[in-house]
Amino acid sequence: MQYREIVAVTGLGGLFQLLASKQDGAIVKSLEDQSTRFVSSRVHNFTPLESIEVFTTGDNVNLSAVFKAMQENVAKFPLVEAKADNNTIKSYFKNVYPEFDEERVYVSDMKKMVKWFAILEKNDLLKFEEVAEETAEVAEAPAAEAAAAEEPKAKKAKAKKEEAPAAEGAEEKPAPKKKAAPKKAAADAEGAEGEEKKPKTTRKKKTEE
Repeated sequence: MQYREIVAVTGLGGLFQLLASKQDGAIVKSLEDQSTRFVSSRVHNFTPLESIEVFTTGDNVNLSAVFKAMQENVAKFPLVEAKADNNTIKSYFKNVYPEFDEERVYVSDMKKMVKWFAILEKNDLLKFEEVAEETAEVAEAPAAEAAAAEEPKAKKAKAKKEEAPAAEGAEEKPAPKKKAAPKKAAADAEGAEGEEKKPKTTRKKKTEE
């Protein structure tokens, strides 16, 4: 049994291990009396503990962070009874987790956390190093899937890029060389341009007087 398998079920007290999911519900095992039962999703909602966050005066924290603080302070501040009065419950959480946002975290939620902590402790599920590793694995999974999906695209693009020069090279034809104009013709053309035309003169015949 692992922490990520533990769920809370609306309308049912305590915590449960999720054994199997079905189209219309799930088969769960109670962590208190170890009984197994089918719970309909039409009537109840299932909430994994690892997905629950708690309001604080700063950023929200995962429920496991609160459980860890309760565990670390158990010698100094022993766990109170879930049925204790409201002031006792509030005083307990002010000591073990002073960052609680008292306006948004109700006493009923605090009592529920106390009860859940006791159940997890009894079932030896307060192993927060494993919880951190599981959370990291869940966060890395989407990144790994995205990288795997991009790899075929990258290979395809690379292959296409390598084929492109060969195809282009096959179609290229050498440009025809320009024929140089004959030197003589060029010289004649230059001479014609530089030569000045002489005016024609006509001789007048002398007339006999």
